[in-house]
Amino acid sequence: MDLFEYQARDLFEAYGVPVLPGIIADTPDEVRAAAEKLGGTVVVKAQVKVGGRGKAGGVKVVHNPDDAAAAAEHILGLDIKGHTVRRVMVAAGARIEREFYFSVLLDRANRSYLSLCSVEGGVEIEVLAVERPEALARIEVDPMEGIDEAKAAEIARAGGFPEDLIAKVAPVLAKLYEVYTGEDATLVEVNPLVLTEDGRIIALDGKVTIDENADFRHPGHAALEDAASADPLEEKAKAAGLNYVKLDGEVGVIGNGAGLVMSTLDVVAYAGEKHGGVKPANFLDIGGGASADVMAAGLDVILGDAQVKSVFVNVFGGITACDAVANGIVGALAKLGDSANKPLVVRLDGNNVEEGRRILNEAAHPLVTLADTMDIGADKAAQLAS
Repeated sequence: MDLFEYQARDLFEAYGVPVLPGIIADTPDEVRAAAEKLGGTVVVKAQVKVGGRGKAGGVKVVHNPDDAAAAAEHILGLDIKGHTVRRVMVAAGARIEREFYFSVLLDRANRSYLSLCSVEGGVEIEVLAVERPEALARIEVDPMEGIDEAKAAEIARAGGFPEDLIAKVAPVLAKLYEVYTGEDATLVEVNPLVLTEDGRIIALDGKVTIDENADFRHPGHAALEDAASADPLEEKAKAAGLNYVKLDGEVGVIGNGAGLVMSTLDVVAYAGEKHGGVKPANFLDIGGGASADVMAAGLDVILGDAQVKSVFVNVFGGITACDAVANGIVGALAKLGDSANKPLVVRLDGNNVEEGRRILNEAAHPLVTLADTMDIGADKAAQLAS
């Protein structure tokens, strides 16, 4: 789960990372009050989970409360790369002497952690990595050893920090690593990390991604979820214990096993090219269980998507045999009744496939069409959706 900047700032502060005061606000009047409380120059910053806020007009430096309220009127409701701004953070201003970059992230390829560091911060790090890769140090971090101040000093030197700053920077980098491990994060990034004119090192802007697989260790993480912008179908699927991701297409997809579902998305997208550019509408993995209740919950979510025109159920029977899947489909359609009103294409293969097909043929549900192969099923579902 990606956090908003203000949430990252609050985490940093809790771990002793130096940050500036910040107040969240949802209206221009609240922004004016926040600016009055902070006093002096403040920065009004759009709170969206996407980069490029400054270029999109989502960050404004202002010098009095009235200008802060005017900036908020411009920023609130702004669309930034498809994200609507509903909240801003009013942050205290800082007189910046230099800007740096630091991050620590999960390196899946090497089954380790990776730290990225550069004395050149405040720029798009992706651009720096491509145009001047030598300016961005990449230092592997052993998860068993982590980042203490000695390792942090090594990272800072590799990133090009002058010796007179390393003693100031290293403790901050070590504390940022404490955020990373303490919150079970997969990314902690600060851009920029700044040196102020009065000699302080401050994390001016932070990004944090936390691993939802570790939520059982962090009951407080539930409060960090962005319920206002959550997709209602994804929330409904989550409540039912389903692995569901909404996509922008017309063919609902149900499968058992993440690999099979991913392959099904590709096959549906390929077949859809022949039928007016039809695309898959979702990822839905029902896992090893395909009971009537599980299948009904999955179909209920998918059929609740107004964009869906047809559904492709693609199941390979293994531990759960095809006859159990077929009974689940028949039971789900009976359970859903009139709310099941879109055609289903079903492809079964694997354990007990003949019995599964017999069950569906005997049920003779008018919405169900059987397909012998995945390719045929995907093509039929795409045709129906078009």
